[in-house]
Amino acid sequence: MRAPVWRAPATMLREFFRLEAAGGIMLLIAAAIAIIMRNSPAAPLYDAFQEHRLTLGIDSASLTKPLILWINDGLMAIFFLLVGLEIKREIVQGQLSSRDQIILPMVAALGGMVVPAIIYVLFNHQDASAVHGWAIPSATDIAFAICIFSLAGKGTPLTLKVLLTAIAVVDDMGAIIIIALFYTAKLSLGYLLGAVVCMVVLAALNRFYPKRLWPFLLVGAAMWVFVLKSGLHATIAGVVTALFIPLRLPRRADVSPLETLEHALHPWVAFAILPIFAFANAGLDLRGLSLADLAAPIPMGITAGLVAGKQIGVFGACWLMIKAGWVRMPDGANWTGLYGMSVICGIGFTMSLFIGGLAFPGGLHADDIRLGILTGSLISALGGLALLRLAARQR
Repeated sequence: MRAPVWRAPATMLREFFRLEAAGGIMLLIAAAIAIIMRNSPAAPLYDAFQEHRLTLGIDSASLTKPLILWINDGLMAIFFLLVGLEIKREIVQGQLSSRDQIILPMVAALGGMVVPAIIYVLFNHQDASAVHGWAIPSATDIAFAICIFSLAGKGTPLTLKVLLTAIAVVDDMGAIIIIALFYTAKLSLGYLLGAVVCMVVLAALNRFYPKRLWPFLLVGAAMWVFVLKSGLHATIAGVVTALFIPLRLPRRADVSPLETLEHALHPWVAFAILPIFAFANAGLDLRGLSLADLAAPIPMGITAGLVAGKQIGVFGACWLMIKAGWVRMPDGANWTGLYGMSVICGIGFTMSLFIGGLAFPGGLHADDIRLGILTGSLISALGGLALLRLAARQR
């Protein structure tokens, strides 16, 4: 018996959300809408959306910020909470839990962060202000990367996807450290002490009250306020909170709070928070744009860092490790496939935009940053996809 016609769209929607590439597709749609609005008569509406001031709280306990800052400081803290949960799980019992598993993605990710930063600095060393964006091309967008990887087809080895995911996880760890160390304003010791007290409470909850999730989230929300006021970027609170949420419980039959929260957050982050962030930050103004704009130091440094720096850093590290005999080539992979995976690491959308906003606050060089990231990510996506399909034919 045929299903009613009215059920077909709902079924198609469920199938779409089950796709591994769905998160990347949602990001792409959100970014496209932002660019279209920015270059249409709806541009004032897009600007009004970014600058709309929103107040949360009551009287003296309230916070008033433009909507784009609520997105970048608030919603992205939830994204970083999920990132922290994934990092902890991978280190404790996942792809980064043993020396043999961690050494290749660790060295590859390090190369993929250092070389792009060096290339960016080479393009911008004469401008002390522009150099501050050195970390922008160092990040890999896992959602877009997995989306492009999925388009390569079933002939691509699963081991390369596992390696790509592990590199992206280590890359996220590096980005968090960079944000904490290099993109922090002057610190307020009073608020920082409040954040430390919250950490102590989280540690006590982990030790004596590990089965309930809501106390961790409540204390984490308080920590977010203290970290925001302290001068550290507020998203750090999300990562720190995640590290204290229990992964292992006394009874193995119990689902841990970390696993529960990770599964609950993932669809919200993939299909709501990250697309909202992409929409709010990807609105590149194309009017009057020329090749001379792309050749300017900041966009060219970002583009070259993502396209050349990532593949040199990631593939170079993998090649040296394999040739030295310290690690094996991933099962079923060849050099072309490994190179294609390295090129895909140059897709640096979400975290690159985020770091760009920290490096140049107040919208400074915003269009230069967007132009460099979008150009470098597009070239890396197309180049990596072509190489992965070539590698599949070679196999």
